[in-house]
Amino acid sequence: MWSDGSIYPNSIKPSTLGITLGDTQDTDVKLINVKIQPMNNSDTHNQRFAKMTFASVYPLYLTKVEKKGRTKEELHQVIEWLTGFDNKKLQELIKENLTFETFFQQASINPHAYLITGVICGYRVEEIENPLTQQVRYLDKLVDELAKGRKMEKILRGS
Repeated sequence: MWSDGSIYPNSIKPSTLGITLGDTQDTDVKLINVKIQPMNNSDTHNQRFAKMTFASVYPLYLTKVEKKGRTKEELHQVIEWLTGFDNKKLQELIKENLTFETFFQQASINPHAYLITGVICGYRVEEIENPLTQQVRYLDKLVDELAKGRKMEKILRGS
């Protein structure tokens, strides 16, 4: 049972978890044991985030939110809230093809970013020890919330 009193699902569609099973249909699969893992804090894991470019991930963020009926402007509002980058600066940074490491070094992280909590990709955002990896996951979490239809006031933590 979850902490809110709801029952664990006993089956789920793999695509809900971002899993593809080859040529098989997206049929329910039995969940045997689902566990939230602590964030892998290995140097190679953190370096993977550091070397990834924001420009390569941005189109994925945009596609994700637009598929769910949200707008590019809303995505930019969320990114600006977290990083301080306005639309003009964001476009410059995309053209420069910056790594996440450089992108977040140039950012002015919102002082309320610590209010971003919860699970993203199986990891508790608030428990991630590496600052860069945590900032990337903060952004992932905000984009997820936007795509899921959460109200902008809640996504921006009341700011």
